Amino acid sequence: MSELVSVGRVGKPHGLDGSFFVEQASEDAQRFAVGTTLHVDGEPAEVVASKRSRGRPVIRLDHAAPRGAELAVPRSELPPTGENEYYAFQLVGLDVEEDGGLPLGRVAAVQPGVANDVIELESGALLPLVDACVLEVDLEGRRIVVASGFAPSS
Repeated sequence: MSELVSVGRVGKPHGLDGSFFVEQASEDAQRFAVGTTLHVDGEPAEVVASKRSRGRPVIRLDHAAPRGAELAVPRSELPPTGENEYYAFQLVGLDVEEDGGLPLGRVAAVQPGVANDVIELESGALLPLVDACVLEVDLEGRRIVVASGFAPSS
């Protein structure tokens, strides 16, 4: 089976028919369209109702899903990225170094931010995911090169 990629989590209920808010939802609204198959904690479920409430997706599946359960799709179903575009999951685990070769650590997570996303290193250091900071992303080489001056001094 193809590796699964998270597109959200089962959030609080919405109404009495089994619908719920999707927390940490993918920005791709088609992920939650009626007829779409999502994997709930690894098990397939079909979206049978979909709408938005207060700007957030609200869906109902063909069977009950526990609150907090991960909603995922096979990686093979993701559309290809454009040049200099990456999925957050592709960056997790990459080594990060400053321009010049100073190792800074490994990416633990990519967090959404107010103005831009943020790369969180295993050390807890945060780096803005912006062109001025991130100079190169080499998925094959498993590394990210960032500009000097963005990482906290040790």
